[in-house]
Amino acid sequence: MSQIIVHSSTILTLLGGGPTHFSHIKQALKSAPILVAADGGADTALAAGVTPDAVIGDMDSISAAAQDKIADNSLHYIAEQDSTDFAKCLRSIKAPAILALGFAGGQLDHQLAACTTLVNFPDQKVLLLTEEDVCFLCPDCFEIDLPVGTRFSLYPMGTVTGQSRGLKYALDGLTLSPATRVGTSNEVDGPVSISFDRREVLVIVPRAHLGDVLHALGVTYD
Repeated sequence: MSQIIVHSSTILTLLGGGPTHFSHIKQALKSAPILVAADGGADTALAAGVTPDAVIGDMDSISAAAQDKIADNSLHYIAEQDSTDFAKCLRSIKAPAILALGFAGGQLDHQLAACTTLVNFPDQKVLLLTEEDVCFLCPDCFEIDLPVGTRFSLYPMGTVTGQSRGLKYALDGLTLSPATRVGTSNEVDGPVSISFDRREVLVIVPRAHLGDVLHALGVTYD
């Protein structure tokens, strides 16, 4: 059983070492004021003028200068090499929801690994943020009301079947798979309701609708 390092009663911001705008970090902290850095994300945090409450990872990316600026009891070293720093953080955090920045930019292999990590932690409500989008693991059943015409992409991480209403292209009768058929660039044409036979589908919508997504996931925030 993994040890919980950070326990928050409010939404938490998790920062990776990938590219992200400083303005996005500060915007996230307004709603999710606890900041955890995944290894080299600590350097990004300090460069943005904020100090992480905790740093979790194998510490192979954080600079010596960053370590000197962070209290020793805020540095949490996890040695194993069988998981990414993103995964190490998710299994060490307990929070109503996590806004994750700096995991979906830069190297493509890191982005793909982050998507796999979302599937591997279905009990965590993780919102993976990019400059343009918010991506999250779809619950068993998900309902959301977004403006007609809003881009609503579905990316299967395994072979799944599902049902939908409120989408321009319905899912009923389709089998989605990353190797054959995906559900990207769909559109909202009414209140959306979707369900799948397995929790292996990522939902991707414009970042401007982050608040709507949090509300639909039952997360309270300021």
